[in-house]
Amino acid sequence: MSTAAHEIDLGQLIADTEAEILRLVQDRDPSTAGVYEQCRYHLGLDGQSGVSGKRMRPLLGLLAYASITGDHRAALPGAAAVELGHNFSLVHDDIEDGDRERRHRPTLWSLHGVPQAINTGDMLFSLSRVALHRLTDLGFSDRKVLRLMRLYDETCVALCEGQYIDIATGEADELMSVELYFDMIGRKTAALIAASIEAGALLATDDEHVIERYRAFGWDLGLAFQLNDDLLGIWGEEQATGKEPTDVARRKKTLPVIYAFEHAGPEDRARLAALYADHAPTAATVAEIVAILERTGAEEYTRTQARLHRDRALLELDAAGVVLPEARARLEEIIVRVIAA
Repeated sequence: MSTAAHEIDLGQLIADTEAEILRLVQDRDPSTAGVYEQCRYHLGLDGQSGVSGKRMRPLLGLLAYASITGDHRAALPGAAAVELGHNFSLVHDDIEDGDRERRHRPTLWSLHGVPQAINTGDMLFSLSRVALHRLTDLGFSDRKVLRLMRLYDETCVALCEGQYIDIATGEADELMSVELYFDMIGRKTAALIAASIEAGALLATDDEHVIERYRAFGWDLGLAFQLNDDLLGIWGEEQATGKEPTDVARRKKTLPVIYAFEHAGPEDRARLAALYADHAPTAATVAEIVAILERTGAEEYTRTQARLHRDRALLELDAAGVVLPEARARLEEIIVRVIAA
């Protein structure tokens, strides 16, 4: 199908994905309606506007599929599975981190308690698996569906491994190394984005070279996305991002902080450690921390790494050799919009 015959509208892709998800999170019977209501609330599909998130992961998977086939609709169950899987992890993350707000409204556990939130997170995971079975109904072979399920399960294992590293190092007195940080975000962020894009490619083609290039594209894109998020968490402008840059105030140990601890001189390192030990930092404390980060080159290092992985991602995409121009333009549009480094 030519791109002229099917112009790609990102808004339509999101709407189609959400319609696919809603098929799965509708009430089954009155006695269990509450768990589906909680699913819809967390997903931002409860009728309130402006709280649903960017749907970036399913968008990338659908664009990967469309970039090879010219259309996106047959890949919708895979996109729904990715978004449901991503959100099960967010429900559990909010509990583990003690976060009471997500997307400018109360988190699920803060409204319904930890036990119900854990159960709803488990439900989102289970429904993500159910979503994949619909691919069989759409005519995909059992072999392809089974391969996609294996990819999905291996990705969830990597996600849990990354979360373990995050929690374990967060509780430890010693800061993780830059090398371990890249390992962690590879499992937590890059693996899911890479799998989303690889899933779209493997549904669209049997060419292993193409599938591998798409996965590599997703991996570098995922790293760039997380590094860009690290930058915005400290140096972002709330008006542009919709989020207040609070990572330093919350004493989060993202790449700029880890890099600064590794590369600062003895005096700056000691001062940074003392400032980060303050559980109630003032605006002046935050400003001093940011000044140390900038002085040690942490901002520039993180920005350089984000750009490096973003550019590598685009090179991998072009190396696949099958990307339809319209889909390529939409993919680049997302990359430029989300990764501003």
